Amino acid sequence: MSLRAQVLDALGAVIDPELDEPITTLGFVSSCDVSAEGDVTVHLRLPTPQCAPNFAFLMASDARSAAGGVPGVGEVRVVLDDHYTGAEINEAVARGAGFDGAFPGETEGDLTALRTLFRRKALVGRQARVCEALAVDHDDAAICAMRVDELPASADVERCLELRRELGLPDGGDAPALVAGDGSAIEPAQLRMWLRRARLMTLGLESNAAICRSLLAVRYPDRPQEVAS
Repeated sequence: MSLRAQVLDALGAVIDPELDEPITTLGFVSSCDVSAEGDVTVHLRLPTPQCAPNFAFLMASDARSAAGGVPGVGEVRVVLDDHYTGAEINEAVARGAGFDGAFPGETEGDLTALRTLFRRKALVGRQARVCEALAVDHDDAAICAMRVDELPASADVERCLELRRELGLPDGGDAPALVAGDGSAIEPAQLRMWLRRARLMTLGLESNAAICRSLLAVRYPDRPQEVAS
């Protein structure tokens, strides 16, 4: 695999915190260039110039970290194009500063709490999909009694476990298949109400992702997303 392909693969692990999808599948990576010396330049684009600066910063900063972690990569430059705070974000990311470094005097601290909030939302939405798949062959009591080791392999299950690790929630084989916000198992009597609420989270994630893809296609009709080669 070429170094450029490895960098793009690494960028696939960078998640839009609001949509819980990789920036590569969303089409947010418009170009990725790797020099003969291993220096990397990545250009990011978002659906609108007014996309929230905090989310834009997280993706740009995470992209720089992901690309820089690939063996053989030298200097990494990440450029957020066509965004109303692009200059501030690009400068701060380039020097490894936090979000407050991009907007001194306008914000305090980092974005850890925001990232955690959206990871929790993503976990609820992903678990709703897992639960609906289980409900085809299992009743409520059986679903609530299931352990992680009993879950069928799927992309949603894998992402749920990844989110649980990031949130510090139990993810071992004997942990509950579905968990509440505190990591405890969901009780059978609570499952229907929990699932109704969780479906709303899933709908929000899917709808927002579809809107972003449509906006991006309209904004950049002649610039397809970057793909590995």
